[in-house]
Amino acid sequence: MTDEEPCPTTGPDRPAPAGGPPYAECVLCREPTEYPRSHPGTTLCPVCEWQEAQRTACSG
Repeated sequence: MTDEEPCPTTGPDRPAPAGGPPYAECVLCREPTEYPRSHPGTTLCPVCEWQEAQRTACSG
């Protein structure tokens, strides 16, 4: 993937974004996420999700 290509927003391990409120809170920064409150598991906002992906990619 190049810098010009957008990151995928959905995939087999990511659910479709919520259609509207109420949104789940990010477990790290408490900002609203793009997931519904009924989404199971850990929910992260787009910023924290990107930062977590960077940390795991660099951890080898």
